[in-house]
Amino acid sequence: MKIFVGVTDDNWFKYLKSIKPDEVNFWQPNSTRNFKTISPGELFLFKLHSPRNYIAGGGIFVRQSFLPVSLAWDAFGKKNGTRSLRELLDSIRKYRSRGNGF
Repeated sequence: MKIFVGVTDDNWFKYLKSIKPDEVNFWQPNSTRNFKTISPGELFLFKLHSPRNYIAGGGIFVRQSFLPVSLAWDAFGKKNGTRSLRELLDSIRKYRSRGNGF
């Protein structure tokens, strides 16, 4: 079994922790590559950004999909890690303007 550690946004993690969803959408603002690091059923861990730098949670990887933001919101809603579509768009813009993913 393989394990993948994805660096994630603190706000994304804190919000999802507070609502305790049954699934989450781990999105990346600049992703154009197929995710082949782990296979469905393997462990996906969430590591917080610096300065925290620790594993804060995890889940079982199911699949990757390339979706427009509106469809990701329709499919996952608050499980995208934000309270609203506007907040999701703002988060995506924030990371895109930095020129990086997570």
